[in-house]
This record gives sequence, C-alpha cells and structure tokens, in this order.
Amino acid sequence: MPSGAGCEDGCETGRVNDRYAPEDHLGERTSLIAAAYVVLRRGDEVLLQQRAGTGYRDGYWAVLAGHVDRRESAHEAAVREAHEEAGVTIDPAALRPLTTLHRFERGGPAVEQRVDFFFEATRWSDEPSLREADKASAMRWFPLDALPDPVVPHELDLLNLLRAGTAVPAVISLPL
Repeated sequence: MPSGAGCEDGCETGRVNDRYAPEDHLGERTSLIAAAYVVLRRGDEVLLQQRAGTGYRDGYWAVLAGHVDRRESAHEAAVREAHEEAGVTIDPAALRPLTTLHRFERGGPAVEQRVDFFFEATRWSDEPSLREADKASAMRWFPLDALPDPVVPHELDLLNLLRAGTAVPAVISLPL
C-alpha cells in the first residue's frame, strides 16, 4: 500500500477495520487523540506560527498542525491542516514521515493520551500565509539555528533534532 493510502472498507489482503467487542476498549485501555504536524522546510528555515486564541500554549510558536478528523488518515489531516492554516497545497506523496510522538500522562484523563504524527514537506504550491487569524497572530520563516522563544516544547524537541542533524527516532514516548 503506498504511503498515505488507506483502506476505507478493507484491503485486498484482508479487512483492517473489523470491529472489536465493546469490552475490549474498557477499563485500563486508552483512547488516543491523534494529531498531524507539518514541518514546512525551506532550506535551513522552518515555517512557524504564533498561537493565539486557542487556549493551548497561546503566545508560543508552532509548526502547522491539527487533530486528525474522523474518517481521515494522518496524511490527509496533515495536507488539510497545511492548507487551512497556511494556504499551501501539499501532495501527500511529498510528506516525509519524521516521527510518531506518543505523549501521555500516566493514569491521566483520556484527553492527555495523544499520538502525534510529524511530517516534513519541502515541496508545496502557493505561498504560505496566515489563514487562521483566530488561532494564530503571526506566521514567519525562522532558521533552525535561530528559533523564536518560546516554541511549543514537544515541537521544539523535534526541531532541535533537525537542527543538529541528529537522526530522529521513528517513535518517541514522552510522559507529560
């Protein structure tokens, strides 16, 4: 199956969306909240927006990101969020997976059990511009070695790995 493709009603090799018995999702199991992130890169620069009016880390700088909606893949969410927030069009095939970040609060509420899919894009169409003024107050390019302060902490961790040229682990677990 190609990157970014999904099985709506099942794959040729077998069904992927068979239902579990309801009791399989009770008790100690978690329901993860999924989000897709796009690190838009222009050479050694990254596009960041300053969060405002969201209730989460307002005033912090952040990459393009948003929740994965029902009935969409992480790739589709990344493409949608980049278009909604910055007005850019990204071919899903141009998304390079960077990492999957599992953020969690041990024993915490379901809303604090998260999985974040980080992608990098170096090719897109249209010039990025601030499109959601109710959720961000500014949008600018920053060199990776001169990031603004503050940057959303878990995003800063990833940007620092990219700046250093360090290999990014395929999966990162980060207790809150």
